[in-house]
Amino acid sequence: MELHLKRSPPPVPVTVNGVVIPAAAIAAEAQNHPVPKGRPGWAWGAAARALALREVLLQEAKACRIAPAPMELVAGQWETEEESLIRQLLESVIVPPAANEMRLRSIYENAPDRFRGPSLFEAAHILFAAPPGDATARATAQARAAKVLMELRSAPHRFAALAADHSDCPSRTNGGHLGQLASGDTVTEFETALIGMEEGAISEEPVESRYGFHLIRLDARALGEVLPFAAVLPRLREAQEKTDWVRASRAYVEQLAARAHVTGIDLAEAPWTEVKKTA
Repeated sequence: MELHLKRSPPPVPVTVNGVVIPAAAIAAEAQNHPVPKGRPGWAWGAAARALALREVLLQEAKACRIAPAPMELVAGQWETEEESLIRQLLESVIVPPAANEMRLRSIYENAPDRFRGPSLFEAAHILFAAPPGDATARATAQARAAKVLMELRSAPHRFAALAADHSDCPSRTNGGHLGQLASGDTVTEFETALIGMEEGAISEEPVESRYGFHLIRLDARALGEVLPFAAVLPRLREAQEKTDWVRASRAYVEQLAARAHVTGIDLAEAPWTEVKKTA
């Protein structure tokens, strides 16, 4: 009796207008796409789409007879020729509208608290350190922080003693005191927590940052003054121009991809990767 095993058909190669994207290149690119939990194969698909879109742009640059002219990004670091071609192509076709000052004034007036000068804080913390990529260490640090927080809720006056016993920050020798902090002195997550706390309060939950988990006590705060519209207009204009540029670049890439003959991957399967504007 013969057994006939059903074989899966070979995978369709990823091509763009007949140009093959090598499987090895996709595998290498996949390392740059972290896999969401429970979605095996996602990184490969994301990498294939990214390389296919890149090939679409490079083919269009060639069709437009653009010659590579790499620019220096930072001292001693230059674009590759392919990066140069894509940048020049986008610069040649994308002209977003000028920012509307009335629209920017409306954004400012609807949320003036977003546009303050530097604030000052007096704070203390207990740090439970863990590397950002170590899930086990971070879970352990969070559990340690939660346990100490339970002690603080019943005995907030023991903050300095608990900092000395548990904190992984050198400030433990000073009861966790960090001294006077200004806006920008700490990571965003830490400063956001400070802004949202009442003076004299201890954070209700451990605050996560790239360094680990923090239990924070806010001793004093002096919020900066709301800046006048004229002072924040350049920042608002720059932010709006970048947003408009990204929107226009996405629409342009979608048009190019719709005209391209692509096999092995569906470029409409997932959200488009935003094209970053070169500073």
